[in-house]
Amino acid sequence: MLQIIVPACELFNEQTNEFIYLKAQPLTLEHSLVSLSKWEARWNKPFLTEEPKTRVEMADYVRCMTLTQNVQPDVYSRLSERNMKEVDAYLEAPMTATTIRDTKKGGRTSSQVVTSELIYYWMVSLNIPFECQKWHLNRLLTLIRVCTIKNGKDNKMSKRDIFKQNAALNAARRAKAKSKG
Repeated sequence: MLQIIVPACELFNEQTNEFIYLKAQPLTLEHSLVSLSKWEARWNKPFLTEEPKTRVEMADYVRCMTLTQNVQPDVYSRLSERNMKEVDAYLEAPMTATTIRDTKKGGRTSSQVVTSELIYYWMVSLNIPFECQKWHLNRLLTLIRVCTIKNGKDNKMSKRDIFKQNAALNAARRAKAKSKG
């Protein structure tokens, strides 16, 4: 969960020739599968892509992440650069102590586009309870990856990779023992 404060703002109404003072607005945000689903339903495109998002799209994602009740819509147009940097850092945070070592160095990465429905499918197929849809998204994706690895679907090595790994282990053992064979 992230808490940010959208700064106070002073605007001028040209019709009434008056200044309008808007108070600072605290927001509580959660980057979760629920917020991802809301955003994708509104924009009809996947959020988890390398394609950069516009300022409007990111402000709308902040709106989708908002847990704070009764927020005025104009608050999202007042998000500062500092607010957006805080949000970006929060989106990138792993939110878990688990690290997964990639055994396939230089291997192919999947070109599959990840959407909220695909993540829900993974949850169903791995028997992950739906309460986890409110977790930080990176934590949920790590859990999905751990479940996949522990179920043995992601750790099969090709014969070539096994031979290469065994050759490297044997070479290291020969070097350590100062042996030729």
